[in-house]
Amino acid sequence: MISAEPLIYIVIFVAVLAMVQGVYLVLFGKSISLNGKVNRRLELLEKGGGREQVLEQLRKEMTQHMKSQSIPLYSILANKAQKANIAFTPPQILMVMGLVSFIAFLGLTVGTEVSPIVRVFVAIAMGVGGVFVWISTKANKRMSMIEEQLPEAVELMVRSLRVGHPFSSAISIVAKEVADPLGTEMGVISDETAYGRDMGECLKAMAERLDMQDMRFLAVAVTIQQQSGGNLAEILDGLAKVIRARFRLFRRVKAITAEAKWSGKLLSGFPILALIGINVIQPDYFDDVMETSIFIPACLVVAGFLVANLIVMRALVNIKV
Repeated sequence: MISAEPLIYIVIFVAVLAMVQGVYLVLFGKSISLNGKVNRRLELLEKGGGREQVLEQLRKEMTQHMKSQSIPLYSILANKAQKANIAFTPPQILMVMGLVSFIAFLGLTVGTEVSPIVRVFVAIAMGVGGVFVWISTKANKRMSMIEEQLPEAVELMVRSLRVGHPFSSAISIVAKEVADPLGTEMGVISDETAYGRDMGECLKAMAERLDMQDMRFLAVAVTIQQQSGGNLAEILDGLAKVIRARFRLFRRVKAITAEAKWSGKLLSGFPILALIGINVIQPDYFDDVMETSIFIPACLVVAGFLVANLIVMRALVNIKV
């Protein structure tokens, strides 16, 4: 008899991911999804929010996660949540983990026959793991979009400077013309400088918050120009070419290593997929060995090899440029 329990686990985990994304969009609106033509800052301003009020809200969202690293369990999510710019506050993320864990427990109770203790642990793993996967996915997507938008934004600054605009106006133009996520980031910098903060300091803070090397180049270029003078348009034009060349190089390396990365993922996931397949096709396959004294030690050894395989395969395909 074929067991459907492994498939039920997968369905519940996918439902957890969809639920988290749905709650996020309902609470913060479609503009938070990074798919709109108008960036989130401009949309908040159009809805009637004052410039100072919108700036305060966006700054709070951008810095709240790194300030909450002392919260137990949440510290492992703080860096990813910071890069993803998750609008949920840290306590709200913990509440979402608890909510989806409870719903996963209900789904496991209805769809499976495992013991309550196992259901509790699996539900917690699904809740915490689902939120972590969701945040990691959003962080990777957002950082990739910023890296792709940055060269065009710098070139727009260059064109603005060459027609006579000051650099603060060039940043403001980028904030209005560029979509999210970079549009809102530049809008916050524009607002902060309008209220008296130093431009180089704003760019440096953004680069450190995003942990982005190309943004550090931009911050250093602007800071040096402020201190020693020079043609900022020519400096940024050269910087735009460097950033675009680096971007093309990263894409080329990514394409070259794609096969090796997928091979590593396949080799890492195949034992788990094989175990699920065996349990689906023949649930009693391991019954004869489960009662032996070496079953648990053997499982621990296999788990250790799987973890070692993940570490080794990741190291082999993680090429630094």
